[in-house]
Amino acid sequence: MNKLTQITLASIATMALMANLSASDIYETHNTTLPELKMADNNLTFKMIEGYQDYKIVATHFRTDKNEIRYILANPIGYNALKEKAKVMPEGSKIVKIGWSVKKMPTFANALEADEVQRVEYMVKDSKKFNADGDNWGYARFVKKEGNYVAWDKGNKGCISCHSAVKETDYLFTKLQSTH
Repeated sequence: MNKLTQITLASIATMALMANLSASDIYETHNTTLPELKMADNNLTFKMIEGYQDYKIVATHFRTDKNEIRYILANPIGYNALKEKAKVMPEGSKIVKIGWSVKKMPTFANALEADEVQRVEYMVKDSKKFNADGDNWGYARFVKKEGNYVAWDKGNKGCISCHSAVKETDYLFTKLQSTH
């Protein structure tokens, strides 16, 4: 075996070792199956956001009226648009809000932490399906009742009326929270 072949084989072995080592550095994806639930007034399903747990967090909000912390996540289309400060979100953007009850943190008495999921809500930008109200967004809310998710029985009219207050930001309350 000549010296060039030995170097090439050593390089290949090193790359294989590095690939195996970095494979353990990859996030495990969520394979949870969402329940078969559908919003009655617009047919949006919980399944439509399957894998939302792997979306990027773009912001957190605390709803004082509900004593609830919300994590706001976006799919890659929505995240990139928020990152670029798009005035109008592109088709296919999905914004997911997860509402958690809060409790005192047992390890730090002056802090609160997320306790139990109360609701998962989302918005999806689809002008072909959701142009009736002029905002091009579809809204869905799935709430926890007795440990199980159910589709919100009040429909999405409440979502639309609330989000109309932020028409100038393409009906989004959320912007990407930056660390700098």
